Amino acid sequence: DLPALDFGIVATKGMHTRSALQATAQAFEAGAVCSVQNGIGNEEIIAEYSTAVIRGTTFPAGRLIEPGVVQWDTAGKTSIGPFEPKPATMDPVRTLADILTEAGMETVALEDARGAQWTKLIFNAASNALCSLTQLPHGRAALNPEVRWVMDGVIEEGKAVAAALGIEMEKDPAVLLAESIEVALDHKPSMLQDVLGKGPTEIDQLNGGIVRFGQEVGIDTPLNRAAYSLIIGLEASWKL
Repeated sequence: DLPALDFGIVATKGMHTRSALQATAQAFEAGAVCSVQNGIGNEEIIAEYSTAVIRGTTFPAGRLIEPGVVQWDTAGKTSIGPFEPKPATMDPVRTLADILTEAGMETVALEDARGAQWTKLIFNAASNALCSLTQLPHGRAALNPEVRWVMDGVIEEGKAVAAALGIEMEKDPAVLLAESIEVALDHKPSMLQDVLGKGPTEIDQLNGGIVRFGQEVGIDTPLNRAAYSLIIGLEASWKL
């Protein structure tokens, strides 16, 4: 059994969030739990097991070389803040940010981390899904005019949903996509790595999340829905 801990960091794939918390929640009864996972919906699950939840977004990217060995491909900032329904106070948020920064992982503490989270969510919805469907790496997909047209549409739908929710983007996801041509030209996003390995993906937390929130606020998201449906179909094909 794990001892009582001040902080827990959930960095699993979204489909493993619940099982990870079921196995470890007793260790964080008096502490705070921070998600640095892709997409949206993970904090809601964590909140079923913890009363002090931290919303997190991290941009470093890498790939698995072998069990226990990960190659760090791109650096990036991490942003954390209270998860509104069951928030940790700002004191532990700032403490965790300081600990991570001191350890070499630049982290900022925000009172409202939704903008950072949705910035990455929308960027990932465009890049992960379309890279997975075309099997092109980040930058190569963004350089293809036909693929880029769909990516841009996915981003615009996501931004419309975020605006309807009252969320101000930390950065325009379209700018992140343009920057990926230089900083991640041949990087294979995590979902493409999952698809190449014929494993489950985080499509439900990415495009699926945008679709669900779009339905709640009355924003139509046909391109995100199409990407979601196609990835679900692709996953089903591996079971035949």
